[in-house]
Amino acid sequence: MLKGRTIEQKRKLVARVTDAMAEEARTAKENIIVTIIEVDREDYGHGGVLMADKT
Repeated sequence: MLKGRTIEQKRKLVARVTDAMAEEARTAKENIIVTIIEVDREDYGHGGVLMADKT
């Protein structure tokens, strides 16, 4: 995901993803690992265009 989210947004994201995965996989939350990988706009492209070049 592109950089720029606050720590609070990341906390909520990790909690929601963990809850959904634990429910669907029928496993304990303790078994779920969520990794957030952030990239700069200049290091990410979509549709053949760098995100840094999109307005």
